Amino acid sequence: MSSFLDYVGIKVNGFTCKPESNITASDFFFAGIGKPAVVNNTVGSAVTGANVEKIAGLNTLGVSLARIDYAPGGLNPPHTHPRATEVIFVLEGELDVGFITTANKLFAKTVKKGEVFVFPRGLIHYQKNNDKAKPASVISAFNSQLPGTQSIAATLFTATPAIPDHVLTTTFQIGTKEIEKIKSKFAPKKV
Repeated sequence: MSSFLDYVGIKVNGFTCKPESNITASDFFFAGIGKPAVVNNTVGSAVTGANVEKIAGLNTLGVSLARIDYAPGGLNPPHTHPRATEVIFVLEGELDVGFITTANKLFAKTVKKGEVFVFPRGLIHYQKNNDKAKPASVISAFNSQLPGTQSIAATLFTATPAIPDHVLTTTFQIGTKEIEKIKSKFAPKKV
């Protein structure tokens, strides 16, 4: 016998809950982080999320994963996760990693295969593959079903509507020409 809740699109944390009668094992499964991603961007890294957007069964559980693959010399640029602390486990390679506290203190370390490093919630952090010849990869764990990611450079230079140039020129102490040059690097490629 179905209840009223089986027929309404109740959302918890922004995601629709399925009626119990429609839940399957597939709602708790995702094979997407088992293999390296193809890295084909200018920074040299690719993130494959395993969060509530891919695994419906994570809704309300407060956890998620991601796999990050780095080309030789690749970078996961400075970014922040506003809703989660991140823990990385190095699968392959060696990375320079670091985060910056709200007192502007950098905590940085080189981490190798089998090692773990923690990035506290909301703090700006990065990872860089040290090896110029071999790829690297990590598994990231988050204490949020959807940690969110805000890439610092992309956020500042690709906002819509755009942050006024005078704000950026004053912030970075550079001229408008330099700001426009930086913005052009982030512009979508014309096909």
